Amino acid sequence: MDDVVNHDWTGRTEEVDDLIDPSQVARYAATLGQAVAQPIETLPPLWHWAFFQSPLDTACLGDDGHPKEKAFLPPPANRSRMWAGGRVKFVEPLRVGIKATRSSTIIKAQEKTGSTGSLLFVTVQHDYIQDGRLAISEEQDIVFRALSPPKSGGSQRLISGDWQETFVPSPVALFRYSAVTFNAHRIHYDEPYATAVEGYPGLVVQGPLIATLTVAAFCRAHPDARLRHFAYRGLRPLIAPHAFEVGGRITGAGIASTWAGNESGLAQSSEIHFEQFSSTSGHCAAVGS
Repeated sequence: MDDVVNHDWTGRTEEVDDLIDPSQVARYAATLGQAVAQPIETLPPLWHWAFFQSPLDTACLGDDGHPKEKAFLPPPANRSRMWAGGRVKFVEPLRVGIKATRSSTIIKAQEKTGSTGSLLFVTVQHDYIQDGRLAISEEQDIVFRALSPPKSGGSQRLISGDWQETFVPSPVALFRYSAVTFNAHRIHYDEPYATAVEGYPGLVVQGPLIATLTVAAFCRAHPDARLRHFAYRGLRPLIAPHAFEVGGRITGAGIASTWAGNESGLAQSSEIHFEQFSSTSGHCAAVGS
């Protein structure tokens, strides 16, 4: 496989300000069926993905729903864009009702040529700052690949964990999650497009939604945990409306192996690093609930 670093995009930066708006938080909570965080309270883990989205005009979107121009990331160029995984470091909690800033830098843009054709791997560093302090630092891995039949089954079997929860991804739930995160990729809400154009057997469950459900399940199982780091990697798509499971098990001091999948095998693998602390707040959060 040949690798070529794309210097045209490496080092590109973007800064987006946003209010952690209580109304948006309420919409996100309704989408996930969770309690609403009130002003000044801690934003639950990974809910920051519902904010800091650049409001590009619909005319700037391609046929797949992704930006085709005037965007921070490279244009798809007739390739499918996938959020493949990432790493999130929790430093301080974001608070509801307070403005914050996301500073982003493309730290890697690498073209590769393999058996499936041309691929572009992009890694973006995001730093989220509120009240002048770093709250969250994360890296997101994004892959642009030629349209090809998606992987249907996993090579790793789903195993029993110390905790697990089942989620049934209805089309309405996927549509609402796309809406609240301002994600216009049509594979999540337009079934004729998802099946006829991108070759999926149905609507595709969003990777960030799977990750959010995985962390929420961990937090419900460990309400006294203080999150420090979360790393996740997509292995294959999950398709609505087939139920899937999120779960995990403790594998060491302050380390949990977590996952999502169904009878066809693992779909997303992940790992959580955490600390135990004594609190009367009754919920798992980033530092300082």
